[in-house]
Amino acid sequence: MRAGGVSAISPATEMLERNPKKEQLALAAIAMALLQYTPEVAFSDDFSILMDVSASLQLFEGPLAICRRVAASIAALGFTAELGAAPTAKGAWILARSSRNKELPLRRRVLKMDTLTRRLDGLPCHLLPTTLPHHEWLNGIGAKNFGAIRRLPRAGLMRRTSKQLLEDLDRAYGNLSELIEWIKVPSTFSASIETFDRIEHAETLMFGATRLILQMIGWLVSQQLAVTVFTLSLEHERGRSAIPPTTLEIALAEPAWKETHLIRLLQERLSKVELIAPVIGIRLDARQLVPMRPPTESLFPEPGGSPADFYRLLELLTARLGAENVLTPAASPDHRPEVCNAWVPAADKPAKKSAEGETLERPFWILPKPIALLMRDDRPFYGSPLKMIAGPERIEAGWWNDQTAARDYFVAQGSDASCYWIYLERTQEARWFLHGLYA
Repeated sequence: MRAGGVSAISPATEMLERNPKKEQLALAAIAMALLQYTPEVAFSDDFSILMDVSASLQLFEGPLAICRRVAASIAALGFTAELGAAPTAKGAWILARSSRNKELPLRRRVLKMDTLTRRLDGLPCHLLPTTLPHHEWLNGIGAKNFGAIRRLPRAGLMRRTSKQLLEDLDRAYGNLSELIEWIKVPSTFSASIETFDRIEHAETLMFGATRLILQMIGWLVSQQLAVTVFTLSLEHERGRSAIPPTTLEIALAEPAWKETHLIRLLQERLSKVELIAPVIGIRLDARQLVPMRPPTESLFPEPGGSPADFYRLLELLTARLGAENVLTPAASPDHRPEVCNAWVPAADKPAKKSAEGETLERPFWILPKPIALLMRDDRPFYGSPLKMIAGPERIEAGWWNDQTAARDYFVAQGSDASCYWIYLERTQEARWFLHGLYA
C-alpha cells in the first residue's frame, strides 16, 4: 500500500523506510554465523539461506538438534527465521515458505524422498514463484497444488507455462540436479555493526558484540582456526569532531572458538570499560589465529578439571581484575638467578624450557638479596663452616646492560646437614655470598 492509504486506515502506524543495503548486511551476518554448522552455505531467493548439513547430522546429534541450534543462533543475532529441511534444497525452501500459511500442516522437516514427495504434492502451487504468472489458468483447470500440476501432460504444460516452472518442480522432487553457488569465506575476519542509538554505557553494547562474536565463530569453524587475540573497537564521533575509537584487546591463554567462553570473556571486559564518548558503532577483528585442535576426551579425566578449564579461569580473572593483577611465574632466557624468572600476566603463554634434559641443582628459595659470608679457616661460614658438595656452576652474563655477573655457584652443606646455595664472586677481591636455601 501507499503511505497515504496506510495513514488513512491506521493513523498510528509507524512508517519505516526500507534499506536494501542493511537487509543484505543482515543476511550476510546470518550466513557467516551459520558457517559453524556446515561450510556449505548459500544465499537463495526470498531472503533465504540454504545449508547442506548432510555431513553434520551425526556431529550435531540429528536433524532436530541441528535445527534447534540454527534457530537459536539466528535468534541470538536478533532475527527470526522459518526453517525447512528436506533431501533437496528446493524442497526445503518450499517447506520453509509453507510456514507462512497457518492453515497448512506444521511438518516442515522430512528426511526421505518418498515422504518429501507426498508432502509437496499437498502444498498449494503459489508457494513456487514461477507459478504466479499462471496462477489464474492453473486454478481454472483445477491444478491447485503441486501434485495436480505434476499429473498434467508435461509437453502441454511447458507450452502453456514455462520451462523454469518445470525445472523448479524437478529440482524440488529430486529429478534434476541442483547447482548451488556456496558463499566464499574471506581469508581474514573483520565485521562491524552500527548501534541503534548513541550508547553511553559499555554494557549496553553486549548485544551487538554478541552478534559479532557469533559471526567470528562461524568464520573460525569454517576455516578450522582458533583465536588467541581479538580486538573490539568502539567507534565514537566521525567527521570534524572525530574521536579515535576505544580499542579493547582480548588475549586468551589457550586458543578458543567456543561461543559461551568468548562471550563471557568479552562481557567481563565491557563491564569494566568507562566510555570517553558515546558509541555509534563497534568492530570486531580476529588478530592472532592458530590451527584448531579439538580437545581429546580422556578415559580418566582429571578430578580438578582439564588444563583448558584452568586457562579459561585465568582468562576470566584477567578480564575481571586486569592483566596486571593476575600474574604467573615464567622463565626468562638469562642465566642469572635474580632475573631468570619473572612474573608475567597469566593470560600470556608461559615460556618453555630452552634446553631439554638440562638439570641445574638450584634451590627453590632464592634470597631477594645475597648475604655476604664470613671466612673461617679459608672456608665460608654460615652458622658453621660450609663444605662444598656440588659445583661449580659458572655464570658470566649481563655485560650487554652493564650489569656484569661473574660467579661460581656451589651447593654447600653445614654441620647440621643443611644445604645452601652459595657463590664466589670472581673479582679482584673474591668474596662468598649466600644466595639460596634448599628445603
